[in-house]
Amino acid sequence: MSTSSSTVAQEKHHSGQEITLSQAIHDALAEEMRRDPLVFIMGEDVAEAGTPFKVLSGLVDEFGTARVIDSPISEAGIAGIGVGGAMTGMRPIIDIMFGDFMTLVMDQLVNQAAKVHYMSGGKLKVPLVIRTTLGATRRTAAQHSQSLHAWVSHIPGLKVVLPSTPYDAKGLLKTAIRDDNPVVFFEDKMMYQLKGHVPDGDYTIPFGVADIKRAGSDITLVATSSMVQIALEAAETLATLGLSAEVIDPRTLFPLDKTTLIESAKKTSRAIIIDEGYERYGVTAELAAIIADGAFYYLDAPVKRMGAMDVPVPFSPVLEDLTVPTAEKVTTLAKTLCGHV
Repeated sequence: MSTSSSTVAQEKHHSGQEITLSQAIHDALAEEMRRDPLVFIMGEDVAEAGTPFKVLSGLVDEFGTARVIDSPISEAGIAGIGVGGAMTGMRPIIDIMFGDFMTLVMDQLVNQAAKVHYMSGGKLKVPLVIRTTLGATRRTAAQHSQSLHAWVSHIPGLKVVLPSTPYDAKGLLKTAIRDDNPVVFFEDKMMYQLKGHVPDGDYTIPFGVADIKRAGSDITLVATSSMVQIALEAAETLATLGLSAEVIDPRTLFPLDKTTLIESAKKTSRAIIIDEGYERYGVTAELAAIIADGAFYYLDAPVKRMGAMDVPVPFSPVLEDLTVPTAEKVTTLAKTLCGHV
């Protein structure tokens, strides 16, 4: 199996620093706005407040209110401005503060942005980035805690990105901003303080290239966004039991690197798909189907799925923590698949 682009890039950049995922997003935006005057940011509370998560703090001081624009509370309105701006030559970044509010931009995103290039015979393009969040366990209840990335992954014409580390977040966001197609960029709100190495200088990470976060031989753990950290934690525990888990992060749901997923499953003969979105009709089903189809004759056990429970996200901390996959649950299922008793 070939070495992932992330691993290669990190090997080439020995200099750098440990920063948070929040800072990596901030730096990517600032650098791209300096590089290209056509890039601007619009959203609720993005300027003076720097978003509720303070990811954009200070950008308005450097770029001014003409390029970091506080909008009225109208997700459909700002998405429409983004689509129009992109079609006429700008490179908008539209901030939707909670992924739950993607419900309000679906017409602009699904029926307009995703289809303009196709319906114009290639004459028009929509270089638009929608930045939004996902992730539960923040105690913000049913309307601010959902992970709805499967919705947009279903739509032809959209690219969908889920970074799991500061390094990936910066490189993937730069790629998204430079892409001539509409991209939906999901950041897990619980990961903003996660620290990781980010190299100095400009770099991008190509879409459609999965990253092998940890090599292994007994079982493949395919995980997205914050679930990558859960999978890595489970892999550490499994290692103490003599089981070698390979952890793969697709990084982009579309385009999707099917080859890396299939080749890993062929090698290990077992696979678990871990995603924080609702399990039914979700990302776990699609990735499991790809592995089951591509690695069928190599599998020693059924491909298993772990996603969010089929309930609205509870406000109760005790109940909320039960609704999403944990390292302990991943470890238990992996042991079962590997016949470890």
